[in-house]
Amino acid sequence: MLRTRQISQVIKVTSCSTTNVDAPLSSVLTPTFWVQKNLSFSHRSQEQTRSRGHIFLKRMVKAIRVYEHGGPEVLKWEDVELGEPREGEIRVKNKAIGLNFIDVYFRKGVYKPATMPFTPGAEAVGEVTAVGPGITGRKVGDLVAFCYMGSYTEEQIISADKAIPVPPSLDPSIVASVLSKGMTVQYLVRRTFKVESGHTVLVHAAAGGVGSLLCQWANALGATVIGTVSTKEKAAQAKEDGCHHVILYTEEDFVARVNEITSDSGVEVVYDSVGIDTFQGSLACLKPRGYMVSFGQSSGTPDPVPLSALAAKSLFLTRPSLKFYKPTRDELLETAGEVFANVASGILRVRVNHSYPLSEIAQAHADLENRRTSGSVVLIP
Repeated sequence: MLRTRQISQVIKVTSCSTTNVDAPLSSVLTPTFWVQKNLSFSHRSQEQTRSRGHIFLKRMVKAIRVYEHGGPEVLKWEDVELGEPREGEIRVKNKAIGLNFIDVYFRKGVYKPATMPFTPGAEAVGEVTAVGPGITGRKVGDLVAFCYMGSYTEEQIISADKAIPVPPSLDPSIVASVLSKGMTVQYLVRRTFKVESGHTVLVHAAAGGVGSLLCQWANALGATVIGTVSTKEKAAQAKEDGCHHVILYTEEDFVARVNEITSDSGVEVVYDSVGIDTFQGSLACLKPRGYMVSFGQSSGTPDPVPLSALAAKSLFLTRPSLKFYKPTRDELLETAGEVFANVASGILRVRVNHSYPLSEIAQAHADLENRRTSGSVVLIP
C-alpha cells in the first residue's frame, strides 16, 4: 500500500494516439503506466508539468540565448529548461551543429525571430533520446539530421516529421555541415535554375560553405564554372572544387574578367550570396535572358532594382529560400536524399575546415563574418 508521507499523489496516464512519421497511421494503444507526482529529482533538479493529461519532466541543458540583436557578444551561453516531447515530437541530443550565415542574419535582426529571447541555429545531427506519446517510425538511439530553429543547444525537442534518418556510412559532423547547405545547392542548381551541360555559371564566394558545394555540383552537371574569392588560398580551394576560372575580386574587376572569359557573351546564371557589394556587377555579367539568383546578402541588402534594369536584357531576378523548396516531408526526404547520395558517391566533397565548441560561438560568428573561414564550420556541444 502506498503511504501518503512517501508519495503525495499517484496519477494514471493513458495515451491512445499514434503518430507514424514514415508510414500510414495505425491505431496503437500504448500501455497504461503510473506516474508519481511531486517527487524530488535532486540529481538534475527536474520539475513536473502537466499537459493534455500527460506528465512532462523538465531539466536544464546548456544553450545559446539572444536577448537583443547585435554583434557576436549578444550570444549568451546559459542554462535553459527542457521538457519532454509531446505528441508528434522527439527529443534529440545534438552531436554536431552546422554554422550558417543565416544564423548571423537572425542574430543581427536582418531576419526576425518568432520570439525574443531566442536560441539561434538552424541545423544539427543528433541521437534521439525520447519520443513523444504515440510516435512510431522513430526510436531512442536513432541518428537523425534536421533543419530546425533553435539548434544551438545540447539537446532540443523537434517535430518528428522534420527528422531525416542519417545513413550509417556518413559521419555526423559531415552531415551537420552539409545538410542545409547541400539542400540549398540542390534547389539552386536543380530547380531555381536548372544547370545543364554547356552553361556558364558565376558563383560568388566560391570557397564558402555553400559556394564550395555549388561549384562542385555545377561542374558535375557539365557547366563551365567561374568563381570569385577573396584570397589566394581560397582561390586554390575553388580550383579543387571544380572552378574552371577563379577571379580574385580583391585584385581584379570581376565584371571585366567575366566578359573576358566569356568573350563578352556573359553567363546564363549568377549565384550571388554576397549582396550589395556584388549585385550590380552580377547583373552586368548576365547574358540576355540570364538568371540573377540572389540567395544571400553577407555584405548587406542590395538596393531596390527598377524593372528597367531587368528590361535592358530581359533578365530574370529571383530571391529563393530553402523553406519553399521543402514544404512537404516527401520533398524534404527527396532533397536530402539527393545530397546524401552525392556525398556518398564523391560528387560532393565536404570540407569541415573549422570546428568550435558551442560555448565559443561568439568567436565562430566573428570568424565567419570576417571571412576568416572557408568550407564548412561545425559546432560541438
